[in-house]
Amino acid sequence: MGRTLIKDLRAHVGREVRVQGWIRTVRDQKRIQFLILRDHTGVCQAVVEKSDARAALNHVISALTRESAVTVEGVVIENPVVKAGGVEIQIRSLRVESQAEPLLPLDPTGPSDPNPEVQANWRYLDPRRPENHLIFEVQTAAEHAMREFWIREGFLEIHSPKLMGSPSEGGAEVFSLEYFGRPAYLAQSPQFYKQMAMAAGFDRVFEIGPVFRADPSFTTRHSTEFTGLDMEMSWVSSHEDVMSFEERWLRYVLEQLRARFGDAVRETFSVEITVPSVPFPRVPMAQAQEIVRRRGHTPAEERREDLDPTGERLVGEYAAEEFGHEFVFVTDYPIGVRPFYHMRHEGDARLTKSFDLLWKGVEVTTGSQREHRYDVLVRQAREKGLNLEPIQFYLDFFRFGCPPHGGFGAGLARMLMVLLGLANLREATFLFRGPTRLQP
Repeated sequence: MGRTLIKDLRAHVGREVRVQGWIRTVRDQKRIQFLILRDHTGVCQAVVEKSDARAALNHVISALTRESAVTVEGVVIENPVVKAGGVEIQIRSLRVESQAEPLLPLDPTGPSDPNPEVQANWRYLDPRRPENHLIFEVQTAAEHAMREFWIREGFLEIHSPKLMGSPSEGGAEVFSLEYFGRPAYLAQSPQFYKQMAMAAGFDRVFEIGPVFRADPSFTTRHSTEFTGLDMEMSWVSSHEDVMSFEERWLRYVLEQLRARFGDAVRETFSVEITVPSVPFPRVPMAQAQEIVRRRGHTPAEERREDLDPTGERLVGEYAAEEFGHEFVFVTDYPIGVRPFYHMRHEGDARLTKSFDLLWKGVEVTTGSQREHRYDVLVRQAREKGLNLEPIQFYLDFFRFGCPPHGGFGAGLARMLMVLLGLANLREATFLFRGPTRLQP
């Protein structure tokens, strides 16, 4: 007999089934024993009468601890009194696969511990909560929809190396290690290799893979390792082409998520999955800075050319009020806060053809048109004070004919955090990594 999922029990009324999951509660009464079982699809009630003939089974059930993993076999019967689906299982046999210790360090059936460190310490218990399981159901569907749209649009999926001979985004926020007697670095992004794929004639590529940032921040939206969402496309005329693609991509993903999980997300997180209209609003950086000033915020000196988190929130509020939109592209960032490979405006070399996408006032993607002309790229690298030798391999990509191209990058967990209204990126990360977190 194969396994039956709890969500499918109603289709098996009158038949014997095998259900496997965790013990949520045990009620051991004078004449009958009740179990509440949980698997990843739902909960159900299972019952057995106490009798001499079933003394051995009754003894096993009496000794059960909450969160023990069990296999239950029995007959499904209708019982309209039962809240969990109107059916229950009359137990014929129960096997304990793994007995849980009686004192749970974190109770998946009780109130969630607000301390993220406690949640992380017991990460193999905390995700047993249905609301936490839903997060990763949404994540799986989101990645599938992203891939589906990219592939439908003619993209190739690539898998770039995460060990590099030079930093991919400059020398800051990079993890270094020894590699057979010479220095190596963990990839901060697949940026160099996405662009190499453009030079190789791949035309359009995407990658979903790990990204490493030696960022000592202790914020609710940063981590030192995360799953990056990256794309690059050839033959673009400007960064506008990249933004136009991204908004269509996001609209498709949110359409799929709303259709499949809209009700569950609303009931669980009190959040409405909104399918955005396109095009998204565009606000040049100079205007964004003016919006922030008018709303009474003065960023720190080192962030004057950029938007700090408060600035992002204020621009997001402006977009909601002015355009009725959750999304807004902030465009045309100054060269001082953008990498050397971002293309500059022909009419104003102080500005780049770049953008950040804010979603509900949080930056979720960064993109640009890239500089594909070898001589210009070398000049911009020198102007940034970069040593060309470590990145010469990258510069060589552009020596033998490279198409105009652009792309964007995002973090999967941050997008889920914003989508579901979560308080911390950790909640949308299966195993979080931060400055003080390396286990489990």
